[in-house]
Amino acid sequence: QVQLVESGGGLVQAGGSLRLSCAASGRTFSTTTMAWFRQAPGKEREFVAAISWGTLSTSYADSVKGRFSISRDNAKNTVYLQMNSLKPEDTAVYYCNNRQGTKSWGQGTQVTVSS
Repeated sequence: QVQLVESGGGLVQAGGSLRLSCAASGRTFSTTTMAWFRQAPGKEREFVAAISWGTLSTSYADSVKGRFSISRDNAKNTVYLQMNSLKPEDTAVYYCNNRQGTKSWGQGTQVTVSS
């Protein structure tokens, strides 16, 4: 049973930065494409970024390209999301999961960007 624990969220002013972490349990982490998702109040959960396990290729939602960067440390079973130039519209609860979003969701970490 994979468990996902997100951390690193907080309150930040527009233009600021945050680094999110997701610690995953389970033996298959190092061979799984991992992703970040977010859910803003009243909206559906949406894809933010993903990173493959082999070539470490990355993909991003258009809304965060050039501002966010996803990375991973397989030795630590951890995936990161560096968020720069934050905007109020980035305010959401951020979650990690595999790319398909089929693992049990963690509690997420709240990111609030004030204008």
